[in-house]
Amino acid sequence: MDAINSKNERIKREYYRYQIQAKQKSEVTMKSVYKALSRFEQYINFKDFSTFNKEQAISFKKHLSKLNTVRTKEPLSKSTVLSTLISLKEFFFWLAWQPGYKSKIHVPDIEYFNLSEKEISIAKAGTLKDYPTLAQVRKVIFSMPIDTLIQRRNRALIAFTILTGMRDSAIASLKLKHINLFQNPILVSQSPDEVKTKFSKQIYSHFLPVGDDLKEVVVSWINELSEVLNFGINDPVFPKTQVISNESHIFETNGLGRVCWSDASPIRAIFKKAFTDCGLPYFSPHRFRDTLVQYGQEICNTPEDFKAWSQTLGHSSPLTTFISYGQIDPHRQGRIISELKENKSNKMSKKQIQDLMNNLIREL
Repeated sequence: MDAINSKNERIKREYYRYQIQAKQKSEVTMKSVYKALSRFEQYINFKDFSTFNKEQAISFKKHLSKLNTVRTKEPLSKSTVLSTLISLKEFFFWLAWQPGYKSKIHVPDIEYFNLSEKEISIAKAGTLKDYPTLAQVRKVIFSMPIDTLIQRRNRALIAFTILTGMRDSAIASLKLKHINLFQNPILVSQSPDEVKTKFSKQIYSHFLPVGDDLKEVVVSWINELSEVLNFGINDPVFPKTQVISNESHIFETNGLGRVCWSDASPIRAIFKKAFTDCGLPYFSPHRFRDTLVQYGQEICNTPEDFKAWSQTLGHSSPLTTFISYGQIDPHRQGRIISELKENKSNKMSKKQIQDLMNNLIREL
């Protein structure tokens, strides 16, 4: 059997177009759908999708349970298996209504992609995330060399991430005009028409109170860009490294250009090197958001405090922050419980508790 089925390719393109144009799915979301369909197609040896039946669904589930990830060589997680099967179900439900497939696909067979209730519970169970402490982040930042322009950019990049909690894709596309150094605290306007925000949301972020020395690292970098390198408001905050071909026709770095990174992969590479050079395990930029949520839970005293903290991270609801990032580290959990009796004087007032409950009910 050929490693491609032209009829399948045509219907997949139509499905991708439908999801993006009609269902408003993002290109990033569709990458995971593409991967799910590719796995299934390879498993059925690229047979026509119209041959789908319940036996294919059942055997494919068993096949997924035996697959290992390419990177870690460990079995696919239950959450990955679940998301793959959900993507396949959505595709085949759509396909069953398309001309040429209506009479060939038995709709009840699609339900055989379902996992058992126990497997679904395991897949949806939250796992304890590992994230750096603020002390570790500071250690990394202030141990980084700053002799060259690129080194100073890299240090400012990591400092900026812990100050704002912004996603790496947004940081990669950020320009100088999006940062207002004259507002206190410093304001970062993530305008979706230029900054790659999640779900293309307008986000207003302020520098969070994690240290004036960290703020100074970023401010000094921005001043260097504008005053020394004569960068304008439409130039990137973290410019792409410029690469040239030297006289020996070997590629080498040559300072910074005036363009943004096309994606966030260079940012993650900078983070990985910085943490490794400091003798610490690698933490991705996204794990800084977990760090900031945990810190916010420590210093926010009212529901309004945490609402503002949550909005800075780009969440329209504090519930999103609590559910996605708010799991308490077991060590802190034990410390909180042990201090409950001692902290009677610092407990929330009845009004604060009622306000919190009202906010949660309203969000729900």
